[in-house]
Amino acid sequence: MRTLFLDALQGKPVTQTPLWIMRQAGRYLPEYRETRAKFSDFMQMCRHAQACCEVALQPLDRYDLDASIVFSDILTIPEAMGMDLKFVSGKGPIFSAPLTTLADVERLDTQGAIDKLHYVFNAVSTTKKAIKDRVPLIGFTGSPWTLAAYMVEGQGSKQFTQLRKMLYSAPELLHKLLSDLSIVIIDYLDEQIKAGADAVMIFDTWGGMLAESNYAAFSLNYMQTITTELKKRHPHVPVTLFTKGGGLWLDQLIKTDCDGIGIDWSIDIARARQAVGNKFALQGNLDPAALYGSDQSIIDSVKSIVTSQAPYSRFVFNLGHGVYPDISPDKVKVMVDAVREFGAKD
Repeated sequence: MRTLFLDALQGKPVTQTPLWIMRQAGRYLPEYRETRAKFSDFMQMCRHAQACCEVALQPLDRYDLDASIVFSDILTIPEAMGMDLKFVSGKGPIFSAPLTTLADVERLDTQGAIDKLHYVFNAVSTTKKAIKDRVPLIGFTGSPWTLAAYMVEGQGSKQFTQLRKMLYSAPELLHKLLSDLSIVIIDYLDEQIKAGADAVMIFDTWGGMLAESNYAAFSLNYMQTITTELKKRHPHVPVTLFTKGGGLWLDQLIKTDCDGIGIDWSIDIARARQAVGNKFALQGNLDPAALYGSDQSIIDSVKSIVTSQAPYSRFVFNLGHGVYPDISPDKVKVMVDAVREFGAKD
């Protein structure tokens, strides 16, 4: 297996800067759109292990990448816990009955959720087998806070007013939901690892909306609980935490048991490295919108990031968030090739 990605997370020497791309299997690829067109809705595709495997491998066949990531969605867990989930064109994921009361939260199925998620674990094992040890496979989940955001709001939002209202008006209720989600997530990632995931990542997409005084209590503490328990069960499997907008809280993230910290583009990566040292792998942090630029501007941006991390073995190049759907695949190749050119180690 090409182990650059795992080596960087574990602090081992690397000969190249490893890279993979958040949302590397997605709508920007014409081959993905062809596969997606075969299914009537998104979740139907997510339940089809061979389709998930096919789209997970598409970017590996197109680009020189150092990891694959399981193709799934973070909202598989709320659905398995009993919430009605629909993906609506132009609106994204919608829950028909958002959580508002203690009775709503208590109705969630925490005991049987994992049994309803075997289609995800089948996708993991199918993809792992098909990769044939070319590169490691990443399993993933949304953070408790991020899953709660959709479950309480009922859909994506710019402000997440209902979620933040619950935080201040009924914090005990929100903590119960976050605690219940953490229990399910631990077993969810555990099963992904058993099915073949070589590393796991927790996407805290909406953690950056929290006030500093609430970040630890409502987001980071739950990710730490998950990470600590996973490390007990699988001590050699690297865990990466990614809070979008979380560059403000690196001093808190470095107190966790994680191996890698993902950062978006809102913090200078050299400053982020100064905050974390070489004890943790940094992952990031090219602005996805940079891929709309000229080839030379992409190359210059990549060079700036990669060369700033040249003295450090614990670095994984990535975007600061997922690839946008209208990005040209050719621009992604320019980025990948630039990482290979400037990320070589002497």
